[in-house]
Amino acid sequence: MIVSRKQNSWRNSMKIDELVDNILKSYETDGGINKAGNENFPNRENVVSVLHDIQCLIFPGYKTAEELDSVNLRYITGQRVNRIVSLLTKEIEKALVYKSIQHDENSHVKDSHCFDLAEKTALAMIEAIPEIRRLARLDAIAAFNGDPAAKSGDEVIVSYPGLQAIIVYRIAHFLHECGVPVIPRIMTEHVHGKTGIDIHPGAKIGESFFIDHGTGVVIGETTIIGKNVKIYQGVTLGALSVKKSLKNTKRHPTIEDDVTIYANATILGGETVIGKGSVIGGNSWITESVANAK
Repeated sequence: MIVSRKQNSWRNSMKIDELVDNILKSYETDGGINKAGNENFPNRENVVSVLHDIQCLIFPGYKTAEELDSVNLRYITGQRVNRIVSLLTKEIEKALVYKSIQHDENSHVKDSHCFDLAEKTALAMIEAIPEIRRLARLDAIAAFNGDPAAKSGDEVIVSYPGLQAIIVYRIAHFLHECGVPVIPRIMTEHVHGKTGIDIHPGAKIGESFFIDHGTGVVIGETTIIGKNVKIYQGVTLGALSVKKSLKNTKRHPTIEDDVTIYANATILGGETVIGKGSVIGGNSWITESVANAK
């Protein structure tokens, strides 16, 4: 029996309909679908788009093909700021509504309140750009001064993954400090996937911070890092225990000013303090405090 192409196409169409039905049933039984509406979760693609625009405000002209000059800089900056405020407000509002509903299933969140708070936070993010730029510039200088292979500050800005991860951390940390749920983690996990550097937005990191090479670096949520700190690839600033009951405690170490931590060192524990000016050797395993260098 010869089956025509038209009959084959009809049978394939019926089979595809059946497959689609099976997928839709799995949405009903297993969840995991982010539906549109006031109660949906922030959208990763939108957050990454906002992050890209903010990074372009930090160091204009390095991440895109646009050619900037004194004539168009204000126009392009204005366009970017308007996009950020509009889209970031939308995503923060979703995060706030979602968090409120998760905490109280019977809560009837006032959308207007969440919108006002979201818009206020988005505008605060724009207001913080000059300060984040100042910190990013100091981080770039630290990378240039700390790496003999660096030929220029421009090279550091355009190519160093450590600086990229730190800039995203500083953006995400600002939003984290503003009480924004979820979105800061989306930002830091996005750059984690690109650079291999995992910095929790809750960590507190001082100025002139340099991560050299970077792959495999982990900096936990309650880590405190002072000024002029330099760390190499594979360094972990982690917790001694990962029990959920410890979520509101200081679990990660404190690194004081002017510390250097070489590759693959592991420093664990919320009470562990690495004193000012210390040098931690590669492949070290540290769970007790180290005194200030003399």
